[in-house]
Amino acid sequence: MLLASPLALVCGVVVLATRAARARGRQLHWGAILAVVGLAVLALTAWSTHEDVHYDDFGSAMIVLASIMGGGMLLCGLSPFVPWLLRTLGRHAARGPLLFRMATHDVADGRTVGAVATTMNATALAVTVMIVATAVTAQNRAEYYPEALPGALVVALYSADEVAARAAIQHALPGKPITRIDATVETLTADVPSADLGFAWPVLIGEQALLRYLTGDSSTPYDEGTAVAVTAENITADSVEIRYNRSGDPYHLESTKVLPGGVARPAGPGVEGIFIPSEMMRDLGLRLKPTTLIIDPTVHRTSAIEQERIERRLGDTAGVYVERGYQASTGWWYFVVAMAFVALAGAWAATGSAATRSRSRRVLMRVSGGSTATVRLFVACRTGFGAACGALMGAAAGYVIGRSLAWPMTASAAWEPIARVPFETPWAAITILVAGIPVLAAAIAAALPPGRTTRPGPAHPLVGPQTKKPQLS
Repeated sequence: MLLASPLALVCGVVVLATRAARARGRQLHWGAILAVVGLAVLALTAWSTHEDVHYDDFGSAMIVLASIMGGGMLLCGLSPFVPWLLRTLGRHAARGPLLFRMATHDVADGRTVGAVATTMNATALAVTVMIVATAVTAQNRAEYYPEALPGALVVALYSADEVAARAAIQHALPGKPITRIDATVETLTADVPSADLGFAWPVLIGEQALLRYLTGDSSTPYDEGTAVAVTAENITADSVEIRYNRSGDPYHLESTKVLPGGVARPAGPGVEGIFIPSEMMRDLGLRLKPTTLIIDPTVHRTSAIEQERIERRLGDTAGVYVERGYQASTGWWYFVVAMAFVALAGAWAATGSAATRSRSRRVLMRVSGGSTATVRLFVACRTGFGAACGALMGAAAGYVIGRSLAWPMTASAAWEPIARVPFETPWAAITILVAGIPVLAAAIAAALPPGRTTRPGPAHPLVGPQTKKPQLS
């Protein structure tokens, strides 16, 4: 399913390129118009999403779809130019070794247009995905906000009770102290009256171990009668105001209480909030329930194997999470590799029946006395040249599509979006792909059996009617 649409586009481009080869240039103007329209769509979608503002989910998805369609139109518009480029290069390949001149002349005869178009389209898709994936990864890394301290194990209690969760943690991490976060059964909100930061403070209820985890400092003063605003903001918090009720209605908080307060710096992002000692909540008659169990990373950094053991014991009754920072997705590399194989398949197609029926190949067999080495070298030159043409055209098209598609793909649906961050174009990977396809295709073509030519060929325009073995230089 993942490759269905790209492969359908590859087939469409191949069909258009083959028809254009038969039409001998009559479809160039239609291809140029289609390519210009595709470029216009790409430019329009990129411009419409260039601002760092909130974008509607549906509207953003439609813009991405339009951009993808614009990229497809560009590739389809370029397909008639494949035979034109091959013919042009074949006519102007006057210099170079004789085998190379014969190979370029042979590729320009039209039988390899479909293979070159396949290589072009697959390379373009691979380059597009590499550029877009790099841009999206850079933006997601900038927008990532950790949920806990690096290396901390966080077990969110869904339907599991505290006893079962503690047993699972102790089984995987024997002897490690467990920190607990509580919540009130009743509705509760907290705020710092002297600091209007424009957001709701998370309420973190617990004992001294929780405060030490939040601040990362065991010497942080702890007082059962003092709430602490744990924040990186430069504020003062002499008091903390809480509002609560016992009816469970979140819209009618009937009781207000002002608690003595203080300020502490957090150990890192993801742990900011208002810490309230559990004893203060009990003194107010509020009921507490455990919601989260934590293994402080200063005590032990949980490994992936230990996390898996806990997950197996708890199943779906609890959420087990270890903060390891932003983890970039690498699944898109499978698509790139698949497209690279499609590009190579297109290049290898030139070594099949089309190469066996090649006029140049038959002439070489006649004038070289059936030398297998000469034929292998010719086939390698022929395949490498066609693959290079397709890969270079595809890389150019993929770069334009990828850079344009990066704008709508990094558009934010958040109400307070983070400004786009610059990203590096993966030139090294693109270079390896574009250079590796023709080199690998030529090497494999040379290694394949050269096949047999059953009848001698007529004189070749680059060889003439001579019967002596030419100097291949």
